[in-house]
Amino acid sequence: MAIKIDSKIVGYEVAKDDEPEAKGEVAPQEAEKAVEGGSADVIHMHEKLERPEMLLGSTYKVKTPLSEHALYITINDVVLNPDTEHELRRPFEIFINSKNMDHFQWIVALTRIISAVFRKGGDVTFLVEELRSVFDPRGGYFKKGGKYMPSLIAEIGDAIECHLRMIGMLKDDGLDEHQQKLIAEKREQFEKSTKANESKLAEDEDSSFPAGAQLCGKCSTRAVVKMDGCMTCLNCGDSKCG
Repeated sequence: MAIKIDSKIVGYEVAKDDEPEAKGEVAPQEAEKAVEGGSADVIHMHEKLERPEMLLGSTYKVKTPLSEHALYITINDVVLNPDTEHELRRPFEIFINSKNMDHFQWIVALTRIISAVFRKGGDVTFLVEELRSVFDPRGGYFKKGGKYMPSLIAEIGDAIECHLRMIGMLKDDGLDEHQQKLIAEKREQFEKSTKANESKLAEDEDSSFPAGAQLCGKCSTRAVVKMDGCMTCLNCGDSKCG
């Protein structure tokens, strides 16, 4: 597009590639600082954010029946805007280590991809559902407590979810007071009705729910029992009767 110059040229300079082309365009260095509440000094997660020398981290041990060796998942966080009202803790990188080298290649690839998503910033909580929706064609397994895991990838997603809840990126909706009271009453009634049959072995010794409980399709926990002619989950409150 041609631009007509009506006034006299009084000076010129050579534009550089690393400078903004137009007034109002934000330079890459300034892209790390997003405006929140009218303040341009609030730093948000961005892919150009340099890694600090020291990061806060948490390590999660994952023991599955698929291997005699446990997985150790370490997630390191960066603290943005420390000692201010805008202080945030956000995941920066993830490492997975194990003595079992069978899955070494895809685990390294997965950690690099997830770390890149973390550093990109924004809402990274979608990773949890994406990982937990991966199913092993050979079948899944039950964790301690009766929760079903469809694959090892889903187990990694579960650990990431636990970490995101810990740093406040995911909120636990939980059950309201009425639902908690209802579940407590249903559980108490069921335990009383099955007290006479205490000699019957539980299907899962590690489960904290009554023996004979079925798998819940909503929370994947073996906690569904039949009460008052209706299948009700004692873990999340899901009921076939609404």
